[in-house]
Amino acid sequence: MADLITVEDPDDPRLRDYTGLTDVELRRKREPAEGLFIAEGEKVIRRAKEAGYEMRSMLLSAKWVDVMRDVIDELPAPVYAVSPELAEQVTGYHVHRGALASMQRKPLPTAADLLRTARRVVVMESVNDHTNIGAIFRSAAALGMDAVLLSPDCADPLYRRSVKVSMGAVFSVPYARLDTWPKGLDSVREAGFTLLALTPDEKARPLDEAAPQTMDRVALMLGAEGDGLSTQALVAADEWVRIPMSHGVDSLNVGAAAAVAFYAVATGRPQV
Repeated sequence: MADLITVEDPDDPRLRDYTGLTDVELRRKREPAEGLFIAEGEKVIRRAKEAGYEMRSMLLSAKWVDVMRDVIDELPAPVYAVSPELAEQVTGYHVHRGALASMQRKPLPTAADLLRTARRVVVMESVNDHTNIGAIFRSAAALGMDAVLLSPDCADPLYRRSVKVSMGAVFSVPYARLDTWPKGLDSVREAGFTLLALTPDEKARPLDEAAPQTMDRVALMLGAEGDGLSTQALVAADEWVRIPMSHGVDSLNVGAAAAVAFYAVATGRPQV
């Protein structure tokens, strides 16, 4: 059973995992280096725990202690009970959901490990917006994608904002980083995948005509919001595909486009 510890000093070193959560650059460097990430809210904390992530500690406002009692009773890690005001002082923002957990990261699998058994793969290039990362993972989980591959410069899927937006779906879809870009795409093709580059370019083939759901193994490539896929990535693809648009709309947010494309790739229905 976890110890329930009341903390009243925002500078208490035991709360170090939770300090400065709004400082993006600090957290980007610190969290992977120290092997931790932050889960926020009851559902996300429970999903992280169910996915097998080890909990380092929890930070709760008083009213959440009873809600999380079953989790607390199973934990060997400390649980810090704080006032909402102190939580805001420590984290840098008002913790609306009242519950935070510091979780231990797992070693990432290699791309080769994931490609060995996957059939439907997402490949992201330079997606650095944490909201988009979270939205893409949530859609990937919901619509039957098997794995996600990230270019070396993609944002961290376990950053707090990504985890929150995904509602914990980042724990459901395995992911790996490609060591090189775009050279790393060669290994995806060698594993038997057709590389489809999603782009609004008029030269691209409409998704329904490309019929990705009939292909044996598909890797759908997505670029960053605004810039899209780089020229190098487009050249490396086997085929360009697009979502047909109406009413003069030229493109969708990458998160929305991903959901539409995943539905087309995963045989037109969620995979359960």
